[in-house]
Amino acid sequence: MSGNPAMVMRVVASAYTVAEKAGAIVRKVLHSGELGIVEKTGANDLQTLADRLAQQSICASLSRHFPKLTIIGEEELPAQEVPEDLIEKGQAEEILQKGCPEEFKTLKEEELVVWVDPLDGTKEYTEGLLDNVTVLIGIAYGGRAIAGVINQPFYNYQHGAGAALGRTIWGMLGLGAFGFQLQEVPGDRRIVTTTRSHSNKVVTDCVSAMEPHDVIRVGGAGNKIIQLVEGKASAYVFASPGCKKWDTCAPEAILHTVGGKLTDMYGNPYSYDADVKHMNSAGVLATLHNHEYYVSRVPQSVLQALRSD
Repeated sequence: MSGNPAMVMRVVASAYTVAEKAGAIVRKVLHSGELGIVEKTGANDLQTLADRLAQQSICASLSRHFPKLTIIGEEELPAQEVPEDLIEKGQAEEILQKGCPEEFKTLKEEELVVWVDPLDGTKEYTEGLLDNVTVLIGIAYGGRAIAGVINQPFYNYQHGAGAALGRTIWGMLGLGAFGFQLQEVPGDRRIVTTTRSHSNKVVTDCVSAMEPHDVIRVGGAGNKIIQLVEGKASAYVFASPGCKKWDTCAPEAILHTVGGKLTDMYGNPYSYDADVKHMNSAGVLATLHNHEYYVSRVPQSVLQALRSD
């Protein structure tokens, strides 16, 4: 460990190990066969035992280390004592070794807001589409997503018993992104990734207006941003209010770190302050390059539909 790591570096180092712990919980619940599924607002909005245990683990672990953090989690859970075996006390040493970007060196705990999606892609999780599943921990300061951790609990699961299961990627503005190989869609091909289970006419009209060469429909906001940075897609287009701040904070930080952009369908940034509404009500548009092109292609009918929500 370097002499005395900046507070924000310690938060990110904890978020990394906490995300790995949550990923292990997600795997364990799946292997138990007892998913404990409940519907929150309908068949496309599910919660499982893994969602509940992973959020308890993340929030309690971070709160124990950093009691002044503001932590906002997706699941509305009753206040209760969290079992000790859900608490992660470690911090990622390789993150503590890195120098903190100058602009963040003096940040205090109480200035940070942490947005937590303990299991992004819950519906896909229940259906066995495990490569769609992520654990998301985003860290915001001054309304901006400044750092993010994404754990993929089932990364490599299709490669057989010999493959290492799971991985964690992370990024921080001014520092870089780690844990994956940045790639881009070859040539000038436009490949749009969009929702698998929350589509409607407005969503499909918007995707069509981008004149894509190909469309990929998968679950999970975290998964879609990973597709962008690994060169499987050139834009994530979701013209719907279905996405929330805990879906986009961590992915946005990592995307911005490698030069990408995430906005609403009008091209406006989202704020991640503690008091903002949780819904990304004007949709999500994310790209690695050519963001203005995609914003310019959004039909007026789509913008009108989102404005009326």
